[in-house]
Amino acid sequence: MIQISGVPFKQNEHWQLGSIEKTIIQKMKDAPVTYSYYSENELLFELKVRKNIIQSAREMDKSQAEFTTFAYARCNPKYWQLTKAGGFLLRPDVRPADAILDIFRNSSLYAFECATAIPIIYYHAILNSIGNDLFNSLFQNLYLYSWHTDTDLGIVSFYSNDFLPGDVLYVNNPDLDPKTPWFRGLNVVVLNDGRFFGHGFNIRTPKEIIEILNTKRKPGSHQSAYITKLVTTPSFKDLFRVASWHRSGGAYKVQRPIVHHGKNSISYAHYLYYSM
Repeated sequence: MIQISGVPFKQNEHWQLGSIEKTIIQKMKDAPVTYSYYSENELLFELKVRKNIIQSAREMDKSQAEFTTFAYARCNPKYWQLTKAGGFLLRPDVRPADAILDIFRNSSLYAFECATAIPIIYYHAILNSIGNDLFNSLFQNLYLYSWHTDTDLGIVSFYSNDFLPGDVLYVNNPDLDPKTPWFRGLNVVVLNDGRFFGHGFNIRTPKEIIEILNTKRKPGSHQSAYITKLVTTPSFKDLFRVASWHRSGGAYKVQRPIVHHGKNSISYAHYLYYSM
Protein backbone atom coordinates (compact mmCIF):
# COMPACT_ATOMS: atom_id res chain seq x y z
CA MET A 1 0.00 0.00 0.00
CA ILE A 2 1.18 3.55 -0.77
CA GLN A 3 0.14 6.72 1.03
CA ILE A 4 0.91 10.35 0.21
CA SER A 5 0.46 12.65 3.24
CA GLY A 6 -1.76 10.01 4.82
CA VAL A 7 -4.00 9.67 1.77
CA PRO A 8 -4.12 6.45 -0.33
CA PHE A 9 -1.98 6.87 -3.41
CA LYS A 10 -3.56 7.61 -6.78
CA GLN A 11 -1.12 7.75 -9.65
CA ASN A 12 -0.82 11.03 -11.51
CA GLU A 13 -1.76 10.41 -15.13
CA HIS A 14 0.91 12.88 -16.26
CA TRP A 15 3.79 10.90 -14.74
CA GLN A 16 6.22 9.57 -17.33
CA LEU A 17 7.16 6.21 -15.81
CA GLY A 18 9.14 3.41 -17.40
CA SER A 19 8.64 -0.30 -16.93
CA ILE A 20 10.99 -0.48 -13.92
CA GLU A 21 9.19 2.28 -12.00
CA LYS A 22 5.81 0.73 -12.84
CA THR A 23 7.01 -2.63 -11.49
CA ILE A 24 8.19 -1.00 -8.26
CA ILE A 25 4.90 0.86 -7.77
CA GLN A 26 2.89 -2.30 -8.34
CA LYS A 27 4.95 -4.22 -5.79
CA MET A 28 4.47 -1.38 -3.31
CA LYS A 29 0.71 -1.49 -3.88
CA ASP A 30 0.61 -5.26 -3.41
CA ALA A 31 2.79 -5.27 -0.28
CA PRO A 32 1.22 -5.95 3.15
CA VAL A 33 3.15 -2.97 4.55
CA THR A 34 2.46 0.72 3.96
CA TYR A 35 4.93 2.92 2.09
CA SER A 36 4.32 6.48 3.27
CA TYR A 37 5.55 9.72 1.68
CA TYR A 38 5.10 13.40 2.45
CA SER A 39 4.75 14.30 -1.22
CA GLU A 40 4.58 12.89 -4.73
CA ASN A 41 8.07 14.28 -5.37
CA GLU A 42 9.46 12.22 -2.51
CA LEU A 43 7.96 9.06 -4.01
CA LEU A 44 9.19 9.96 -7.49
CA PHE A 45 12.71 10.50 -6.13
CA GLU A 46 12.75 7.04 -4.54
CA LEU A 47 11.50 5.49 -7.79
CA LYS A 48 14.28 7.24 -9.71
CA VAL A 49 17.02 6.12 -7.32
CA ARG A 50 15.70 2.54 -7.17
CA LYS A 51 15.62 2.40 -10.96
CA ASN A 52 19.18 3.73 -11.12
CA ILE A 53 20.38 1.21 -8.51
CA ILE A 54 19.05 -1.55 -10.76
CA GLN A 55 20.66 -0.01 -13.84
CA SER A 56 23.98 0.51 -12.04
CA ALA A 57 23.94 -3.13 -10.94
CA ARG A 58 23.35 -4.17 -14.53
CA GLU A 59 26.25 -1.97 -15.65
CA MET A 60 28.54 -3.54 -13.09
CA ASP A 61 27.41 -6.96 -14.30
CA LYS A 62 28.57 -6.05 -17.83
CA SER A 63 31.81 -4.46 -16.61
CA GLN A 64 35.26 -6.01 -16.36
CA ALA A 65 35.62 -5.21 -12.66
CA GLU A 66 36.72 -8.39 -10.90
CA PHE A 67 35.75 -9.96 -7.60
CA THR A 68 38.66 -10.33 -5.22
CA THR A 69 39.54 -10.13 -1.54
CA PHE A 70 40.82 -7.00 0.22
CA ALA A 71 44.37 -8.33 0.00
CA TYR A 72 44.27 -8.23 -3.80
CA ALA A 73 42.03 -5.19 -4.36
CA ARG A 74 43.07 -2.78 -7.07
CA CYS A 75 41.92 0.55 -8.46
CA ASN A 76 42.87 3.23 -10.96
CA PRO A 77 45.65 5.28 -9.25
CA LYS A 78 44.67 8.31 -11.32
CA TYR A 79 41.51 8.63 -9.21
CA TRP A 80 42.03 6.58 -6.04
CA GLN A 81 44.75 5.76 -3.52
CA LEU A 82 44.81 2.07 -2.62
CA THR A 83 45.17 1.72 1.15
CA LYS A 84 46.97 -1.10 2.96
CA ALA A 85 43.57 -2.43 4.06
CA GLY A 86 42.39 -2.77 0.45
CA GLY A 87 40.21 0.33 0.41
CA PHE A 88 39.99 3.05 -2.23
CA LEU A 89 40.61 6.59 -0.94
CA LEU A 90 39.63 9.46 -3.24
CA ARG A 91 42.63 11.45 -4.39
CA PRO A 92 42.46 15.07 -3.14
CA ASP A 93 42.78 16.47 -6.66
CA VAL A 94 39.87 14.43 -8.07
CA ARG A 95 36.16 15.18 -8.16
CA PRO A 96 34.02 12.45 -6.54
CA ALA A 97 31.73 12.06 -9.56
CA ASP A 98 34.68 11.52 -11.91
CA ALA A 99 36.14 8.86 -9.63
CA ILE A 100 32.88 6.92 -9.33
CA LEU A 101 32.28 7.07 -13.07
CA ASP A 102 35.81 5.79 -13.72
CA ILE A 103 35.01 2.52 -11.92
CA PHE A 104 32.50 1.80 -14.67
CA ARG A 105 34.37 3.42 -17.58
CA ASN A 106 37.74 1.79 -16.84
CA SER A 107 36.42 -1.24 -15.02
CA SER A 108 39.29 -3.53 -16.01
CA LEU A 109 41.52 -1.54 -13.64
CA TYR A 110 39.38 -2.43 -10.62
CA ALA A 111 38.94 -5.43 -8.36
CA PHE A 112 36.98 -5.48 -5.08
CA GLU A 113 34.81 -7.76 -2.96
CA CYS A 114 31.02 -7.99 -2.87
CA ALA A 115 30.30 -5.73 0.10
CA THR A 116 32.35 -2.89 -1.40
CA ALA A 117 30.44 -3.35 -4.65
CA ILE A 118 27.16 -2.24 -3.07
CA PRO A 119 28.22 1.28 -1.97
CA ILE A 120 29.84 1.70 -5.40
CA ILE A 121 26.48 0.86 -7.00
CA TYR A 122 24.70 3.20 -4.57
CA TYR A 123 27.03 6.12 -5.31
CA HIS A 124 26.77 5.56 -9.05
CA ALA A 125 22.97 5.40 -8.88
CA ILE A 126 22.71 8.55 -6.76
CA LEU A 127 25.11 10.37 -9.08
CA ASN A 128 22.85 9.50 -12.00
CA SER A 129 19.86 10.70 -9.96
CA ILE A 130 21.09 14.10 -8.71
CA GLY A 131 23.80 15.12 -11.20
CA ASN A 132 27.53 15.80 -10.95
CA ASP A 133 27.49 19.20 -9.21
CA LEU A 134 25.31 18.20 -6.28
CA PHE A 135 27.03 14.82 -5.98
CA ASN A 136 30.44 16.52 -5.80
CA SER A 137 29.13 18.85 -3.12
CA LEU A 138 27.63 16.10 -0.97
CA PHE A 139 30.12 13.26 -1.28
CA GLN A 140 33.58 14.68 -0.78
CA ASN A 141 36.47 12.64 0.67
CA LEU A 142 35.02 9.31 -0.47
CA TYR A 143 36.50 6.11 0.91
CA LEU A 144 35.38 2.76 -0.50
CA TYR A 145 35.92 -0.10 1.89
CA SER A 146 33.33 -2.77 2.64
CA TRP A 147 30.12 -1.09 3.87
CA HIS A 148 31.78 2.16 4.96
CA THR A 149 29.85 5.08 3.44
CA ASP A 150 29.37 8.81 3.66
CA THR A 151 26.72 9.73 6.24
CA ASP A 152 24.58 11.45 3.60
CA LEU A 153 24.05 8.06 1.97
CA GLY A 154 22.07 7.16 5.08
CA ILE A 155 22.11 3.37 4.75
CA VAL A 156 19.37 1.61 6.68
CA SER A 157 18.98 -2.11 7.32
CA PHE A 158 16.04 -4.03 8.73
CA TYR A 159 14.53 -7.50 8.79
CA SER A 160 11.45 -8.08 6.66
CA ASN A 161 9.61 -10.70 4.63
CA ASP A 162 8.99 -8.09 1.94
CA PHE A 163 11.43 -6.38 -0.39
CA LEU A 164 11.35 -4.28 -3.56
CA PRO A 165 13.43 -3.99 -6.73
CA GLY A 166 16.47 -1.91 -5.84
CA ASP A 167 16.76 -3.39 -2.34
CA VAL A 168 19.88 -5.29 -1.29
CA LEU A 169 19.50 -8.71 0.33
CA TYR A 170 22.06 -11.00 1.90
CA VAL A 171 22.45 -14.66 0.97
CA ASN A 172 24.09 -16.45 3.90
CA ASN A 173 26.30 -19.53 3.59
CA PRO A 174 26.55 -20.74 7.22
CA ASP A 175 28.66 -23.83 6.52
CA LEU A 176 31.23 -22.17 4.30
CA ASP A 177 34.47 -23.95 3.62
CA PRO A 178 37.12 -22.28 5.84
CA LYS A 179 39.54 -22.49 2.92
CA THR A 180 37.34 -20.02 0.97
CA PRO A 181 36.01 -17.55 3.57
CA TRP A 182 35.04 -15.06 0.87
CA PHE A 183 32.10 -17.36 0.10
CA ARG A 184 30.57 -16.75 3.57
CA GLY A 185 27.68 -15.08 1.75
CA LEU A 186 26.72 -12.67 -0.98
CA ASN A 187 25.22 -9.17 -1.07
CA VAL A 188 22.74 -9.02 -3.93
CA VAL A 189 20.74 -6.27 -5.63
CA VAL A 190 17.13 -7.24 -6.34
CA LEU A 191 16.39 -6.54 -10.01
CA ASN A 192 13.00 -5.76 -11.51
CA ASP A 193 12.71 -9.18 -13.17
CA GLY A 194 13.09 -11.18 -9.94
CA ARG A 195 16.74 -12.03 -10.50
CA PHE A 196 19.64 -10.90 -8.33
CA PHE A 197 22.97 -9.27 -9.11
CA GLY A 198 25.90 -10.19 -6.88
CA HIS A 199 29.44 -9.03 -7.66
CA GLY A 200 31.44 -12.06 -8.70
CA PHE A 201 28.28 -14.08 -9.43
CA ASN A 202 26.76 -11.87 -12.15
CA ILE A 203 22.99 -11.77 -12.69
CA ARG A 204 21.34 -15.01 -11.67
CA THR A 205 18.14 -16.40 -10.22
CA PRO A 206 18.00 -16.83 -6.44
CA LYS A 207 18.07 -20.60 -6.93
CA GLU A 208 21.22 -20.42 -9.06
CA ILE A 209 23.04 -18.28 -6.48
CA ILE A 210 22.17 -20.67 -3.66
CA GLU A 211 23.31 -23.64 -5.75
CA ILE A 212 26.69 -21.97 -6.38
CA LEU A 213 27.19 -21.12 -2.69
CA ASN A 214 26.28 -24.70 -1.77
CA THR A 215 29.32 -25.89 -3.73
CA LYS A 216 31.48 -23.75 -1.42
CA ARG A 217 30.49 -25.45 1.85
CA LYS A 218 32.84 -27.35 4.09
CA PRO A 219 33.09 -31.11 3.43
CA GLY A 220 30.21 -33.13 4.89
CA SER A 221 27.94 -30.11 5.30
CA HIS A 222 24.23 -30.53 4.70
CA GLN A 223 23.10 -26.99 5.62
CA SER A 224 22.13 -25.05 2.53
CA ALA A 225 22.86 -21.43 1.86
CA TYR A 226 19.73 -19.32 2.15
CA ILE A 227 18.35 -15.82 1.54
CA THR A 228 18.12 -13.97 4.84
CA LYS A 229 15.38 -11.51 5.75
CA LEU A 230 17.91 -8.68 6.03
CA VAL A 231 16.98 -5.80 3.70
CA THR A 232 19.44 -2.96 3.15
CA THR A 233 18.85 0.28 1.27
CA PRO A 234 19.85 3.94 1.21
CA SER A 235 17.55 6.19 3.21
CA PHE A 236 15.63 7.57 0.24
CA LYS A 237 13.73 10.10 2.36
CA ASP A 238 16.91 11.51 3.90
CA LEU A 239 18.59 11.63 0.50
CA PHE A 240 15.60 13.48 -0.93
CA ARG A 241 15.75 16.08 1.83
CA VAL A 242 19.52 16.49 1.57
CA ALA A 243 19.32 16.82 -2.21
CA SER A 244 16.53 19.38 -1.85
CA TRP A 245 18.55 21.47 0.61
CA HIS A 246 21.52 21.68 -1.77
CA ARG A 247 23.95 21.42 1.13
CA SER A 248 27.01 23.61 0.75
CA GLY A 249 30.20 21.68 0.12
CA GLY A 250 31.73 23.43 3.11
CA ALA A 251 28.99 22.40 5.53
CA TYR A 252 30.14 20.27 8.44
CA LYS A 253 28.86 16.74 8.85
CA VAL A 254 29.87 13.93 11.15
CA GLN A 255 31.52 11.00 9.39
CA ARG A 256 31.32 7.39 10.45
CA PRO A 257 34.48 5.78 11.81
CA ILE A 258 36.26 3.49 9.39
CA VAL A 259 36.31 -0.14 10.53
CA HIS A 260 39.01 -2.17 8.76
CA HIS A 261 37.68 -5.61 9.70
CA GLY A 262 39.32 -7.61 6.90
CA LYS A 263 36.29 -9.91 6.48
CA ASN A 264 35.13 -10.32 2.90
CA SER A 265 31.53 -10.63 1.72
CA ILE A 266 29.79 -9.63 4.93
CA SER A 267 26.30 -8.15 5.36
CA TYR A 268 25.64 -4.59 6.48
CA ALA A 269 24.40 -5.91 9.83
CA HIS A 270 27.70 -7.78 10.25
CA TYR A 271 29.60 -4.58 9.45
CA LEU A 272 27.63 -2.65 12.07
CA TYR A 273 28.59 -5.31 14.62
CA TYR A 274 32.27 -4.66 13.95
CA SER A 275 31.74 -0.91 14.23
CA MET A 276 30.34 -1.11 17.78
